[in-house]
Parts: sequence; structure tokens; C-alpha cells
Amino acid sequence: MRPALVLVAALAATSPLVPGFARAQTAPAAPPTAAAPANPVVARVGTEVIHATDLLALARALPPSMQRLPQATLYPILLTQAVDRVALSQLARKEGLDKDPQVASAMKIAAEAALQNALLTKVVAPQVTPAEVRAAYEKEYAGKPGPEEVHARHILVKTKAEAEAIIAELNKGASFSKLAQKDSIDGSAPQGGDLGFFTKDKMVAPFADAAFALKPGQWTEKPVHTQFGWHVIKVIARRRQPAPTYTQVADQIRQKMIAKAVQDEVALARKGLKVQVFNPDGSVPSVTDTAKPPPTKP
Repeated sequence: MRPALVLVAALAATSPLVPGFARAQTAPAAPPTAAAPANPVVARVGTEVIHATDLLALARALPPSMQRLPQATLYPILLTQAVDRVALSQLARKEGLDKDPQVASAMKIAAEAALQNALLTKVVAPQVTPAEVRAAYEKEYAGKPGPEEVHARHILVKTKAEAEAIIAELNKGASFSKLAQKDSIDGSAPQGGDLGFFTKDKMVAPFADAAFALKPGQWTEKPVHTQFGWHVIKVIARRRQPAPTYTQVADQIRQKMIAKAVQDEVALARKGLKVQVFNPDGSVPSVTDTAKPPPTKP
């Protein structure tokens, strides 16, 4: 195996993004007589050079099926791709395309995106280590009860009067499940209106508030209105979920930590900067416009 290929494979072996790129396909090559450069040049295209790390960047962008190709197959593919990219870029510059306003804008955006990613990777990665994720789990989840759930049935009808009539029948001893099968227009009617266990966030607010205010065996004394119609709700049981395991919530914790770290870095980047914004036509916003708060996410 050539020294350049050995280096690229070694680099890839440290990256989880390229799981198969460093897999040996043949017997190990004899160690080179001299130390290989830290990041050797693997090709020259005109006045530009291509380094081993450039191939690694291309390898990371490959689909997983290609990343698992043998090294002897993958290396020339990556090398050809890298050479072609540089050659095409050089030709585009010769034709002056880098001076085209739209191309220049796209190049600027790409360069800024690369800088942003580099900065955020440098800042965020040390804050979202496995140890930090585990510590967040221990603080937020370990030893604490999970969210409360209720097991409920419901009857959905079109009018308030229908719902009130059903409640009157229940108060006289009628079977909730039989009334649901007879009168409910919800898809749960064949099951007697049984919705199983659910947490409060799984239902629309009026329905959830009413259900979680009931004790087992109770039903709503007044109809509950939602965008779906009028409900009569009966709670069968209540319970708490067990605390989630680390494996179940590790990714969720990690994403939350990443988002927080990115928000903090953006706030730091904006601190002390004078920022001016303009209307789509480039005009200065009026005093009324600038006084409006920024839009918030729904």
C-alpha cells in the first residue's frame, strides 16, 4: 500500500463518518523506511496541490455503501474526483466565472458556512462530550419519576346537546363503553372509546386538561369542546412512566445541548456588533417597522 493511501486510511480510521474507509483489505504493508509527511500531497493539478485530507473530506461525503469499498478501489475514485474538481474550478476561473456576481455570492456564502461550521465545531464539541451528556442525564432524569399518564375512554359527538344527553345517561348508570360504541363518531368507538394510556402533551389542551383533572372512575360533568367536536371523557386509571434510560434519551439530551451551545455562541458573536437591517428593496425601515418585535416561531 502506498504511503499516501496508508495516511488517508489512518486519518479515516479516526472518523466515525467514514466507517469502512480504513478497513484493511490486504496484509499490512511493510513500514516505510522514512516517516510519512503529516498530510502528504497526493496530486498536483497545474499550480494547485491536493492533500490526503482533501480526499478524506470527499470520503466523508460519500454514501455509506461507497465508504465500505475496499481501499484499493476507493482511493483512485477519490483521487480522480479531487483532480476533476480542481480542474473544473481552474477552467471556471479562466473563463471569469468567479467574477460573476451570483457565483461570487455563492462562493462567499459557502466560505462563510465553512467558517461557521469550523467555529461551532471548535466551540461546541468540547461542551457536548459523552461525560457532559451523562452528567446532564443524571441531573435531569436519573432517579426522577417520568411523566404522568392517564388511561381514558371518550365519546365524541357533533353537538353540545348530544354530549349533555350522554352525560345524563351515564349519571343514570349507563355503560360508558356501550354508549361510545352506539353514539361516538370517533374511530375509537368500536373499542368503546378506549384511548389507552397517554401523556398530557399527546392530546389537545382542552381535552388533556379535562382528562388529567379526573380521578379513576370519574367522567366529565360537562361536555368538553375541541376542534373535533364535543367530548365526554372517562378516566380508567392513572400512572407515572418510569424514568427513561440513558440510552433512550441520550440523543435528545445531546441535541438540546448542541442547540444551547450554538445559541450561546451566536449571542457572543452578535455582542457589541452594530447590526442594521433593511427592507427587501433596500430601503430603511420606518420607525414603526423597527419597533415591531422579531417574529417568533409558532
